[in-house]
Amino acid sequence: MSRLRTAIAIMTLVACTAPAFAADHQRNINKRQAVQQRRIAEGIESGALTPREASILERQEARISALEARDRKSGGGLSPKERAELNRLLNLESRRIYRQKHDGPGK
Repeated sequence: MSRLRTAIAIMTLVACTAPAFAADHQRNINKRQAVQQRRIAEGIESGALTPREASILERQEARISALEARDRKSGGGLSPKERAELNRLLNLESRRIYRQKHDGPGK
């Protein structure tokens, strides 16, 4: 369990680092991802999230980050359609985090 917490803390730290020279809209997506990572870390620290719940949430966060990286790499940043899809996924993930943190101990 200690290794899982260490791994999650490292993933959170990596995910929270946003490029300093990013455009405003890029920072908004990165900022949302950082906030969600912080919410997951807080849930772990407070005990509101079990290691399994945190692991599932972290995997989904990683999928969103990978999609963002692939979209950005495909040419010239994010299109409005790609940005809308990322925001939709981030909204879903935000709701999942909330539900998991507030579902009671170990559920």
